Amino acid sequence: MTALVLALIAGAVVGLALGALGGGGSVLAVPALIYLLGFSPSAATTASLIIVAATSATALYVHARDGHVAWKAGSLFAAAGIIPAYLAGAAAGRVPDAVLTVAFAVIAALAAVRMFRPSASRPPERIRPGTAGGAGAGLGAVTGFLGVGGGFLAVPALVSVLGLTMRRAVGTSLLVITVNSLAALTGRTGTGGGLDWALIGPFTGAAILGAWDGKRLSSKVSGNSLQKVFAGVLLAVAVFMLIDVIV
Repeated sequence: MTALVLALIAGAVVGLALGALGGGGSVLAVPALIYLLGFSPSAATTASLIIVAATSATALYVHARDGHVAWKAGSLFAAAGIIPAYLAGAAAGRVPDAVLTVAFAVIAALAAVRMFRPSASRPPERIRPGTAGGAGAGLGAVTGFLGVGGGFLAVPALVSVLGLTMRRAVGTSLLVITVNSLAALTGRTGTGGGLDWALIGPFTGAAILGAWDGKRLSSKVSGNSLQKVFAGVLLAVAVFMLIDVIV
């Protein structure tokens, strides 16, 4: 199977997850770029930000059109994450590939465990700017350092901290992901040497198309069922990456 075909398939899967779950798809983008397309961990995390930013922006438009984005809450989270995403993105280029891989695998495993226990929405409470800002800053740092959108963390945070329904949390997380990814990319300016745009382009295009299908899928299939299936795949990928580094 050629690298181009693999890029198209992987991109479609990433987009499908982003559109359906509002996050998590970017966690698959990095290992796909490393193990299927031969990117280094550093180049893969940078390329992932490009793919995720474009795909999330597309999915955000679809969710916003349906009224499933809490703009004020999402803007607060996103604004808090801009500087951490920028600084972490700049620092990531100076970290050894093995350290990046291990850190990514650990975060992916934690995300998988978290997805097995999806948050239940709760009645809205008084928003505490400090709590929301701290959560947003943490999400930005994860995005910048590991090249993931952070939606797998943003969705439960938006549910538990702001009391959003799961559907609105999914849509709002895409706003946070888009802003954080762009900030992290700015921080990585000049560190993207070796990126294979002939593969990144098709990967991104397939992911964008997949995001549209993912949004439709989310309205037909139980969100919890989708999340648990994806969590199982993600956990297996995390274990594989850890074994690969250790062995």
